[in-house]
Amino acid sequence: MQSSSALFPVALLSAERRGDLSEDVYRIKAGKAADPSVELAVTRLGRVEQAAPHGVPVILLHGSFSNRRFWFSPKGLGLGAFLARAGFDVWIPEMRGHGLSPRNRQWRGNRVADYAREDLPLIAAFVAEKAGRAPHWIGHSLGGTTLAAALGGGYLPAEQVASVALFGTQVSRAHWALKVPPLVWIARLALRRFAQLSGSRLKRGPEDEPIGLALETLRWHGLFGRFGEKGNDWWVGLAQVEVPVLAVAGAGDFNDPAWACRRLLEQMGGPHRQFLCLDKAQGFEAFGHIDMLVSKAAQAQVWPLVEAWLRDPLHAVRAAQVLEPPRVTEAASTV
Repeated sequence: MQSSSALFPVALLSAERRGDLSEDVYRIKAGKAADPSVELAVTRLGRVEQAAPHGVPVILLHGSFSNRRFWFSPKGLGLGAFLARAGFDVWIPEMRGHGLSPRNRQWRGNRVADYAREDLPLIAAFVAEKAGRAPHWIGHSLGGTTLAAALGGGYLPAEQVASVALFGTQVSRAHWALKVPPLVWIARLALRRFAQLSGSRLKRGPEDEPIGLALETLRWHGLFGRFGEKGNDWWVGLAQVEVPVLAVAGAGDFNDPAWACRRLLEQMGGPHRQFLCLDKAQGFEAFGHIDMLVSKAAQAQVWPLVEAWLRDPLHAVRAAQVLEPPRVTEAASTV
């Protein structure tokens, strides 16, 4: 690989102009993961006319069955493009096997634990090297879950995180059947027959997800399951997170309901935490899981709030509820 980093091998795959934006695509291959075949594509967006140095860095993490196009369409639309035009230095990673990131040899068994422990610290180090400062992080759905895991697990230290914004992100909502061990055993045996979940067949998105994610979720939500991995309880670790955090839920999001998104935020430590529910009572559309970030209504009502948050995470965004520091109990640590 042609190196564009002093930390590990990185190839610059392309450097294109997309209208008024520049789009540089890198592929990182650190070779330090449990599976050394892992390679990650990271896209950097900026304004063509913007002189160096770049603006404040922001990392956007897509959700399940998705890729970088969730944030930035080929026509130059999306929150990523909006933030780049506002002067931010926008970085969009694509997780293993998504978009321009190839499938690793052990792709079938990929889990959030792998992304949180191995991939996000790699991305953080590369962006910090290029940008010269700690980035802000925005995660949607599974991207937010991975970010929460990295924070709760201690894989992302505070010096690599300027702030965190979580959209449609929760780990508490579970079906009652997942608390019945025989049903879970049957589900696990059935899932192990497959290598992946098809986004197109399930009508969830353009990408597939490895079956390892589904098996990991079953373990989290089992009778005695916890949000974490063996020897590292991420849920408990979240209480030590003190970076500024914004959690946003959609009133029409039945996949990741507002109460569960708020519960994740309440588990985090630190004085600078805000919760925002996008509903009609607050003057918003009753946004769902996807259209809270990808819709014309989101462009008008949500994107400006994101920009305001990134410019000053210590002040409340419009209609946000500022939370008091949490009281962590043993019972609250169970997901």
